[in-house]
Amino acid sequence: MAFADLLEQVGGFGRFQLIHVSLLSICSLFMASQNLLQNFTAGTPGHHCRPPNGTSRAPGHNLSLPGLQLEEAHLLRAFIPTEPGGKLSKCRRYSQAQWQLLAHNDSESSAYAGNGTGPDTEPCEDGWTYEKTEFTATIVSEWDLVCTLRPLKQMSQTIYMGGVLAGAIIFGVLSDKFGRRSVLIWSFFQLGCLGTCSAFSPSYLAFVCFRFLTGMAVSGVSLNAISLKMEWIPTSSRTVVGTLSSFLFTIGQMLLAGMAYWLRDWRQLQVAVSVPFFLFFLYSWWFLESARWLVLSGKTEQALNNLHKVGLLNKCSKEANKITLEVLESHMYKEIQCSKNVYTAYDLLRKPTMRRISVCLMVVWFSTSFAYYGLAMDLQKFGVSIYLIQLIFGAVDFPAKVMSTLSLGLIGRRVTQGVCLLLSGAMIFGNIFVPADMQTLRTTLAVLGKGFTASSFTCIFLYTGELYPTVVRQTGMGFGSTMARVGSMAAPAVLMLDDVMPALPSLVYGGAAMVAAIFAFFLPETLNVPLPDTIEDVENKWGRAAVQVEEKPQKEMVPLAEVTVTEEATLTGVKDAL
Repeated sequence: MAFADLLEQVGGFGRFQLIHVSLLSICSLFMASQNLLQNFTAGTPGHHCRPPNGTSRAPGHNLSLPGLQLEEAHLLRAFIPTEPGGKLSKCRRYSQAQWQLLAHNDSESSAYAGNGTGPDTEPCEDGWTYEKTEFTATIVSEWDLVCTLRPLKQMSQTIYMGGVLAGAIIFGVLSDKFGRRSVLIWSFFQLGCLGTCSAFSPSYLAFVCFRFLTGMAVSGVSLNAISLKMEWIPTSSRTVVGTLSSFLFTIGQMLLAGMAYWLRDWRQLQVAVSVPFFLFFLYSWWFLESARWLVLSGKTEQALNNLHKVGLLNKCSKEANKITLEVLESHMYKEIQCSKNVYTAYDLLRKPTMRRISVCLMVVWFSTSFAYYGLAMDLQKFGVSIYLIQLIFGAVDFPAKVMSTLSLGLIGRRVTQGVCLLLSGAMIFGNIFVPADMQTLRTTLAVLGKGFTASSFTCIFLYTGELYPTVVRQTGMGFGSTMARVGSMAAPAVLMLDDVMPALPSLVYGGAAMVAAIFAFFLPETLNVPLPDTIEDVENKWGRAAVQVEEKPQKEMVPLAEVTVTEEATLTGVKDAL
């Protein structure tokens, strides 16, 4: 609270904080675009094999797409097998033109590859023809990431999330060494440059390399923007600022839907969501370095100058000038002493109660992110316009976050966390049993599942900060965030399992949410409980020793009560005798 007192002395949440928080929060609008961009840049258009080169065609017909007329589309049935339902096969074609099939109806001409009863088929040796109704161009249509190369589409998102994980580790260390401001400025520049370079990638390999480096920059921006934001605002304002920032991320998801609908070419969309970071880079030079970090890094004079600047902007220069080096160092004495003690990730697992909390949080963080991105990154399977479903998926976060915020204060953290995960898993499982033609119901269940997962995210951020003691709170948050990024990396890879069985990805996502719900119920409740400062506080508050202390007085109450009753009976007898 010592540094918080200094913030109040220089104006609390004044004009500087308002401008500072606003400029740092604007970038949240485009952070969602980076994480969910794959839905549109890697969208899979309708496609089928090109007919063999040199194949003779019926007079007066042109087989080139787009713009096939009805009889031209019918003519393609001589070259492309049809699947059940009359759709052209996506990955096979006839080895020889089957002109006789044009005289039959769809059911009679269905000779899909591999059934052993129709004409011989072969892979798409001459490439594919893509529809351009939903997307003008994507990385899928540009580099033919379909059929046998389909896993490369999901791999590109996994590689991007790997960059986010690597960036969290690398930029987290760099920000502690060089400061939040300098690393944030570099991250803005890196994200703008490499995000734009991704749009001009000449090959798939170059694209995934640029996306990996872009993912690293995304972590650099998110981690340092949050730190720089929170370390300059009073404690009483952190909840409001954190909530508003999360709503901006939600608005960013809806903004992405509009931009993608307007820009159907993946290269144009990639540029549109990357160029704004050059603007953020330019005005980020105005930011002041965290005074708290400066003091802990031995740069007390610079920290004092920054506090005086804040006081001047907040029109509290008279009070700010009363802060001297001696006053600053005395207020920060406790923090400086605590910073000399080195804590590592091992401290999260060293003691039994800390170990139980860490294991449970690890599963909850992983599964929440795993299920969230499993739903958010597979929008085409619902059979609804991908732009509409993205808009709905973004909008559902508003009531979800409001609901979870109310629930956290009314029924507690543990129940809210567990119930949100249970309901999320139930919605995902429910979609397995809904027929594909019931698109409205499937979409509704998916939207509810995504909403409950978003609520789980809202809860786990707060819950983790309350469970871990002050001395390892940042380490614990970093540990949980790392597990979330591992979950986001694994989610796209699981989508490949639908080749084995269409329901398998949903079984995995829903099962992970259900298992995490069970682990969540083993966590201690933190509602109205003071924050722990040390590891010993956690062990004493929620460990076995705490349980024994609570049980001991209850056992001692019985004999005390019996003695009291006996004494009263004796006294009564004496009075009667008298």
